[in-house]
Amino acid sequence: MSDMPPPPSVPSTPPTPNSPSASTPVWDAQPPAPAMVAQLAGLGLTAQVDDAIVRTTEATKRYGPLVAVNAVNLAVPRGSIYGLIGPNGAGKTTLMTMVASLLLPTSGSIEIDGSDPAENTDEARRKLGYMPDGLGVYDGLDVGGYLEFFAAAYRIPSSDWPVLIDGLLELVQLEVKRDSPVNSLSRGMKQRLSLARALVHDPELLILDEPASGLDPRARVELRELLWQLQSLGKTIIVSSHILSELQEIVTHVGIMEAGRLLAEGSPDEIGSKLGAVRRVKVRFADGSSETFDLTSTADQVALLHRLVVDDEREVVEFREVNAGLEDVFMNVTKGIVQ
Repeated sequence: MSDMPPPPSVPSTPPTPNSPSASTPVWDAQPPAPAMVAQLAGLGLTAQVDDAIVRTTEATKRYGPLVAVNAVNLAVPRGSIYGLIGPNGAGKTTLMTMVASLLLPTSGSIEIDGSDPAENTDEARRKLGYMPDGLGVYDGLDVGGYLEFFAAAYRIPSSDWPVLIDGLLELVQLEVKRDSPVNSLSRGMKQRLSLARALVHDPELLILDEPASGLDPRARVELRELLWQLQSLGKTIIVSSHILSELQEIVTHVGIMEAGRLLAEGSPDEIGSKLGAVRRVKVRFADGSSETFDLTSTADQVALLHRLVVDDEREVVEFREVNAGLEDVFMNVTKGIVQ
């Protein structure tokens, strides 16, 4: 219950942030991160975004000597599915919680579609829906009553509840569970209900913290398809996850965090190209043989295919990338630093 986001009509009062006198970050571990960030910055691993629904400027969150989020400049394009990735302790949840207006930054600023959630909390919360990693449960509420509670918190007229809740339950495929107690649902069903709760007030922006955590393979596929559907409806989605292979299939943009810093931002292909990341291509031929090639760009792939088919006159029946994508980009950008 404690992890439920307050409704927009209830102003939040986050704890007063710590404000050390020193302006430079203090790290628990040895500090190779600043040098690494400078090196990556030289590669231009950030994206220029004109129409950003979320923009942070030097957003920082300190807890005493620990800098959980360190001077992050984030830009989430409107209409994108933005994957925020990084190891445990990278600062992803802290950053998402600040964007969701549930935590004040120690310094820096955050804008949600032009509104500062610290100054215009109600306005910012009307524009966003937040789905935390865990679902809070009110004892005694069934699924329908649970959504009615949040509809009331967002001051949606009660006359609109039946159509609204029917539509949300249909969207997340929980129609048959409308009268079931919330605490009787499986993990996957609770995740879908939490997403329905975040959509009650039809926000433009969805912030989903580890939505696939603990889900079985079928539930993950269903969640992926649901995110595509929501994007097609004009929603912008920020999603964090450790399951990089699945994020690869759905995200349009990524931000890679480590030790509280944003190391790279943009589309996976853009980041990979700037890093010179290797693309491994497997080619299978009509005679049953196969070969693997390490390439660095799409142009190299086109040239390889042309050489095999036109120059060498070999019959290619399969030509695909393997072991490439977000995992390779992530491993190229991060260094395994723990703060």
